[in-house]
Parts: sequence; C-alpha cells; structure tokens
Amino acid sequence: MDKKEETKKLIVMSILAGKIMLQNGAETYRVEDTIVRLCEARGIKYVHSFVTPTGIFLSVEHNNELFSYIKRVKSIKIDLEKIALVNDFSRKFVNSNMTVQEGMDYLNEITTKKAFSKYLRYIFGGFAAAFFSLLFGGNLLDFVSSYFAGFIVLTALDKLSKYNVTFFVKNVIGSIIVTIIAIIFSHIFIKTNIDKIIIGSIMPLVPGVAITNAIRDSISGDFLAGVSRGIEAIIIALGIAFGVGITLKTYILFFGGI
Repeated sequence: MDKKEETKKLIVMSILAGKIMLQNGAETYRVEDTIVRLCEARGIKYVHSFVTPTGIFLSVEHNNELFSYIKRVKSIKIDLEKIALVNDFSRKFVNSNMTVQEGMDYLNEITTKKAFSKYLRYIFGGFAAAFFSLLFGGNLLDFVSSYFAGFIVLTALDKLSKYNVTFFVKNVIGSIIVTIIAIIFSHIFIKTNIDKIIIGSIMPLVPGVAITNAIRDSISGDFLAGVSRGIEAIIIALGIAFGVGITLKTYILFFGGI
C-alpha cells in the first residue's frame, strides 16, 4: 500500500476512534486530543482537529497533500467503558508499532462490544432512583415506590428511543410517567411522600454528564461545545420540570389535591 492510501487509512482510523468517544459521552477536547495524537504518532506533523458535540472535522497536511474529512455524529449515549477502551488503545498505538489495520480491527471490536444487558440497566437504574429517594429524606415505602418508578420509566424510555423521539419530548414523557406512578403509590401507601418519590425517580433522567462535560469543555477553552452541551442540559431539565409540573397541575385541576 502506498503512503497516500496509508495516510487515508490512518485518518479514517483516527476519526473512528474519535467517533466512538464522542458517541459515548466524551468531552470534545479529549476527542480532539486523541485524534491528533493518533495521527502524529505515525509522522503526520500538520493535524487540525475540530470537534463539536455533533460532528468531527479533521484536516491533515502530509507530503504536500491536504486531506479533509467530516464525520456527523447523531446518537449520543453514556458508556464510559468504551471511552476508557479507546484511551487505552490510543496509548498502545502511540507507544508501539501497531499497524493501522490492527488499529482498525481493535476499534471495530470496541464498537461491537456489547454493553450491560438492558434488564440489568433497568434493575440498577431502579435502585439508583430508590437510593436517591432515601438520600433526600424518604422512608422505606418511598424507597420501594421510587424503585418501581425508576424501573418503569427507564424501561419505557428505552422502548421510546426506537422511534427517534427528541430528547426533550423523551424527558417530558419520562417525567410524566414518574409523576403518575408517584401519585398512584401515594394513594396505595398512606405514609409515602410524593415529593421524595418524584425527586428520587427523576434523578436518573437528570443530565449530570452533560452538565459536567459542559463545564469541563468551557474550562478547557472549548466554549462552542461547552455552551451547546450546557443548552442541552438546560433543555433536558426544562423537559423534566414541565412533565412533572403539567401532570401535578392536571391532577389537582381534576381531583382537587394530591
């Protein structure tokens, strides 16, 4: 393979590494740094990487030739294990004689690596909601109610994700489901605290990673990514608040109180 084709393969491999990281919740500055390091590790001196939360732009000058690539990234989820695996890969690639093809194979394995089973996520997501209700001062009945609310809402949102629903609508629906379940349990169990159930159950929906990444991107000087992630976090928070508020208001309007 000639040097031009090898350079193209290296660029494609670097973008794939960046895509995996960005799709799974990595900060944009970390993605940019990884792409640049991978290209520079094989002798490419002029590498310019620009990453936004929804796309990767890469321009490379090598042997008096200019290569430019754009990669659109649509779906973003949180999988810190895959980010860690790509970080490990980049260190191995930089510090060894791993070929580009071996690197592509390694990254493809990471891409196809299965995450935790959905039922495991539902179960422990329910426990997360339940323990948050205790953290905010709930009792044992609030714990049980929040567990079922968290389990049900995560299951429903996972099913809903198949229909390409926007994240705002998704969080509105999720918070409506949580509030309805909280109201039902507050009538079944007299000693439950509806506020503790709702607060605990919506915590898995709260955009903690988006807020953290927005702050870290802004601190690192990447204000475009920081602002866009910050706006995303605000919209999600507004969706959650809207869903809870409209459900409680509707219930009070028709039934006169909680």
